[in-house]
Order: sequence, then C-alpha cells, then structure tokens
Amino acid sequence: MDRDTRGIVDPDALLKRVRFRRYEPAEALRPYVENYWFIDWDLPSPYASHVLPHPSVNLTFQWDSVDGDEGPPYGELTGVSAPGLYTRKIGGRGRVCGAKFWPGAFRPFRPDVPVAEWTGRVLPYQDVFPATDVAAIVSPGDDTGTESDSDSASASDSDSDRVAALDTYLLTLAPPDPDPDPQAELARALVARIRADRETRRVADLAATEGLTTRSLQRLFAGYVGASPKWCILRYRIHEAVEAAGTRTDVDWAALAADLGYADQAHLVRDFTATVGVPPTSYPGS
Repeated sequence: MDRDTRGIVDPDALLKRVRFRRYEPAEALRPYVENYWFIDWDLPSPYASHVLPHPSVNLTFQWDSVDGDEGPPYGELTGVSAPGLYTRKIGGRGRVCGAKFWPGAFRPFRPDVPVAEWTGRVLPYQDVFPATDVAAIVSPGDDTGTESDSDSASASDSDSDRVAALDTYLLTLAPPDPDPDPQAELARALVARIRADRETRRVADLAATEGLTTRSLQRLFAGYVGASPKWCILRYRIHEAVEAAGTRTDVDWAALAADLGYADQAHLVRDFTATVGVPPTSYPGS
C-alpha cells in the first residue's frame, strides 16, 4: 500500500488518531475503482478531520458509536465535494470502509445520471444502488484502533473479508466488459493528465489536445467527473501546495507558484488560503 496522503489536511495529526489503510479492488473493478480505504478509530475525545477532496465519487459503509452506544451500520454515496474543505467529526469508536472511484469512472455504474447530479451531495447508498448486507462489509468488532498502518496488506483476516464483501457487491453493479464507455475512458484520462502534468494549466489548451471545444470539454466533465476542468486543475495544484507546506520548511512560494502555473505568488497564497482556511505559512508543518 502506498502512503500518499495528498488531500488530507494535517495527515500526521489524523494518522495519530486512526488506523488507516488502502487495498486494491478485484481486477475487474480496477478500471473504475481506484482503491478501497478503511479507517478505524477509538478516541477518548472528538476530533475534526479535514480533507481537500479529489474529484472522485466515494461509496462508504460505516458504523460509529455515540456515548458508548454503537449505532446500526449504514452506507452513503458522496459526490464530488463542493469547493473548500470536507470536514467530519469523529469520536468514540467507529469504522469507515470506502470505495474511491477514479475521477471520470463512476458514470458507467449509473449511466442514466450525469455525475454532476451527485456533486455536493451525500445520499443513503440505497437511493442509488440496490441494498446489501452492510454489516457484512463493516462487521463491527474489536479491531478498531488508533495506530496508523497504511501498509497493512497482510493485515487482519477481517479486512480481507471486508475487501471480499466490497468486491462481491460492486461486481454485481459493474458494467459489462464488452461495452466500455469511451467517454468515461476519455474523462478518466484527462483528469489523470491534469493530476500528473503541471503543464496542463488552461482549460482551452486541454480541450485542444483532444480536438474538443471548451464547451464540449465542460459538458464531458459535468457528465462524467462532476466537477469542471478548471476546478480539477485548481484542486490538484492546491494539493501540491498543501503537500509542500506540510512536508517542507524551505518552500520558495514564488517559484512554486510559477511551477504550478500561477501568475504570481499572491494568487497561489490567495487560493491556498481560500481553500484550506489558513495561509501557507500558518499551515501545520510549515
């Protein structure tokens, strides 16, 4: 398992409080699902976790306790979040078992609904998909903990059971291999290019590489990603800036701004502050 924490605000603080790990889905699901992510906690006091979400749809199954009483397990579908931070308070004991879809790759699971329809929304999963045995996925038990272990591929048998249960459920929903959606494949490829290539800075240039108009590209992203191409470009650049602020004390912000395609340092600082809530110099780790 990789230890990529991009998108998590102050990951050191979070990983001291939860046990976090990622797993690969079944091979047939890998064109659609980036990873499964599991988080367990057992906390004496509440903690607010903050995330700068990727342009991804997440399907989660979870349970948590309130004042020592375990609530029933439940599932949710979370669309691409609105601008800014996604904040969740956790406390007591709990677990989340999530499936993070590749940006652009969720639409084949609900081809009748543009992905923008889910943006900014958190829905009971059964409003979108058939009901399943949620308890078989989250299986409340005694293996919650606060020790981070992102490399626990050899982890507990219970995690293996949860992965298998997620695979079984999602494989029943996955589109048939003989009929891939070329638009979904294009959307996923374009978001991957934005994420990896710092030279991808302007929406018009991105559209031109595929022979599309800017408007056509925007429609593609609304239908398959759930966020605009401009939003995706900005979000991945802010991810890089947050990563730099949290891991280095010698950041040359003017140089980083230029490298990320900003007109100047002030524009980067403005976007960072508006998105994260504090300027780079006040970010944890700086």
